[in-house]
Amino acid sequence: MKIASCVGSHQPCLFLHNENVNLPRDEFDLIEAVRKEFPPGTLRVVRGIGDDTAVLSCSNDVEQLVTVDMLMEGVHFTFEELRPEDIGRKALAVNLSDIAAMAGRPTSAVISVALPRKGGEQLAERLHAGVVELAKKYDVALVGGDTNVWDGPLVISVTLLGEVAPGKAVLRSGAKPGDLVFVTGKLGGSLAGDHFQFRPRVHEAQQLAAFANLHAMIDLSDGLASDVRHIARESEVGVLIFADQIPISEAARNCGDGRSPLQHALSDGEDFELLFTIDPTDEERLLSGNPAGVRLTHIGVITKSRDLLLNQADGSLVPLEQTGYRHGWVN
Repeated sequence: MKIASCVGSHQPCLFLHNENVNLPRDEFDLIEAVRKEFPPGTLRVVRGIGDDTAVLSCSNDVEQLVTVDMLMEGVHFTFEELRPEDIGRKALAVNLSDIAAMAGRPTSAVISVALPRKGGEQLAERLHAGVVELAKKYDVALVGGDTNVWDGPLVISVTLLGEVAPGKAVLRSGAKPGDLVFVTGKLGGSLAGDHFQFRPRVHEAQQLAAFANLHAMIDLSDGLASDVRHIARESEVGVLIFADQIPISEAARNCGDGRSPLQHALSDGEDFELLFTIDPTDEERLLSGNPAGVRLTHIGVITKSRDLLLNQADGSLVPLEQTGYRHGWVN
């Protein structure tokens, strides 16, 4: 769940005090309920709920980025499929991806962890090793946190701070009709294992932002068909995606589960690639220069209407179905 990284993604904001708030059906309903109570302009909030990170006014020289993400054993991972070092790495990596989506620079992190009572000491050491290895690669300092022990499964939450020059954070709300929609890398099949070893596009995002005027950007954590909706909603525009232009990974092509490679590319979460929009006049320069050093693919266009459409390989237009994972609960 990503509460705009409600000064992060999941935390104190969960406690709603307004009796008129309707009971939320899932994570996105909850996010909207909280968002109405803390609009931009509250205290030092430049950008609150509705983006990959919160943006806080810090000084005339820099704005603070804040994001948080939680991983829970049995929901986001199991020890049968990976090592504790991989879990620690991913706990930081997903937050680095959020900072990348704002074209920011990560600076420091605090970590909270609930360790199982049995074997917790060794587990903590191995989690720490995974976090530290990635932190050093991205010049992130670990500056604090909280540790608890209980009889439940492992839970780890990382809060990451970053910075960006005032007014330079790339938001979800800047897309304009006529913009071209691009993605980095290839999509789909992440659950085959890449979602634990993906490379956060921090440096790539900074290079792209320095080279071209990025109007809007998001990292693909919930799946293309889901995440492109966030840009459309925040920018109050529509989107047309060209199915035959989506770069599909080999993992998605080889899943063999009865779903098509295109369905995987549209719906699989945790690709952690960047989706961004630019003015058409920047396309040739961007593709010829490719400052990010990673595959860049034009997959769609922003439209004036609020429709979200998929242009299929045969040229027909169909609604872009909202797929991807949503956290919800049972009453």
